[in-house]
Amino acid sequence: MPMTAHARTQRPTHLAGSGAEHWAIDQESDVLPRIFEDGITIAVMQRALSTTLQAGIDAQCRTAHAWQIAWWGDPGEDALRQELFDRLPAPRLAEALVEDVTTLATAMGCLFATDTVGVRLRLLDAAMCPRFHCDNLPVRLVTTYSGPGSEWLPDHAVERAGLGAPRPDKPDVVADAAAIERLRAGDLALLKGSGWVGNEQRGLVHRSPALAPGQKRLMLSIDPA
Repeated sequence: MPMTAHARTQRPTHLAGSGAEHWAIDQESDVLPRIFEDGITIAVMQRALSTTLQAGIDAQCRTAHAWQIAWWGDPGEDALRQELFDRLPAPRLAEALVEDVTTLATAMGCLFATDTVGVRLRLLDAAMCPRFHCDNLPVRLVTTYSGPGSEWLPDHAVERAGLGAPRPDKPDVVADAAAIERLRAGDLALLKGSGWVGNEQRGLVHRSPALAPGQKRLMLSIDPA
């Protein structure tokens, strides 16, 4: 996985000394393959965004409306790069962002031994998935380029009986609100879902962050086929 900017390291406050850990967090790229470990359901590479990359991100966010680019195919070819340049709102300032997205897509293909990935780059003006949930897929990479990052729960703070469609008799999914963690802009996170063989009952519980009025969020997700 690439390092497109200077690294940073800071363990989430609530996770220090929490006992058996199902997360792996570091500033080096070799933390991401730890998602293959049976007990790990989230692997996070912390990184800070370079000035050049941040300038390109800011340019794409200066639009009146939310937008989305969805693409599916072989990241090793030029089709993804061309799609991004064709559809980004400020393509002349997008070189660093396009390079980051395409590099991450290629790295996901290599990491999960597939030549097909699904890429979604979205500028949001409202929370996409505001309820805590776990994805019914094997794994997903998420990163937030601008705005607040995805929120997730350590297992000890989850009441799994509350997952799924809401009903009056269901308990709250959040057993300990003080334990909610949030990824930061730039962080690369692999989230293991319930579709991962052997992880059917332990998919990482997460949600989209709430946005303040007028706030925007630029996020990327990549799914290996």
